[in-house]
Amino acid sequence: MQKPKITIYYCVLCQWLLRSGWLAQELLSTFSDDLQEVSLAPADKGVFQIFYDSELIWCRKIDGGFPEAKELKRRVRDKLDPGRNLGHIDS
Repeated sequence: MQKPKITIYYCVLCQWLLRSGWLAQELLSTFSDDLQEVSLAPADKGVFQIFYDSELIWCRKIDGGFPEAKELKRRVRDKLDPGRNLGHIDS
């Protein structure tokens, strides 16, 4: 079975690269053995979206802002391995 890919699309004009990089780092530190890759992709103005393979799991406009790392990790976990315990994040 192929491991999933996470893609973070971020607005270059809004300077959201650092936020995107930080979230990518958080995902890789938690799911490093379970993901094929976490990639950053420049996008149009105002866009901040995160995809799990081809499924949208976060959208700044729909979800009302940016995800906290723990919420994003929960959403990835729920797709990857719903029974997995994330330790202090699940408390």
